Amino acid sequence: MKAVLEDVAQAPISEAEKALFAFVDTLNHRAAQVGRADIDRLKDAGWTDEAIFDTVTVCALFNFYNRWIDGTGVRDMPAEMYQRSGQRMAVAGYAQPPAKKPEE
Repeated sequence: MKAVLEDVAQAPISEAEKALFAFVDTLNHRAAQVGRADIDRLKDAGWTDEAIFDTVTVCALFNFYNRWIDGTGVRDMPAEMYQRSGQRMAVAGYAQPPAKKPEE
């Protein structure tokens, strides 16, 4: 949602989601400063330990992937490929369709 990227504080999302995005911003820019108060804010907003763990894991993985891509020189896909991939995933999820067996 474009509004989230432009100004998460004013975006039409729940206060719980705003708290989560603020936490991710802290995690991305000041990870060493994340502390008990940050976690307490998320819990006060209704997030579970599992959701917080998943958030940290996804954030960390994306940071890893971005550094790996930057460091290895892997190039981005064209926008059309992202759109086609998104359309496929909206219908079928993340799993690739089963391979067709050759006709006998």
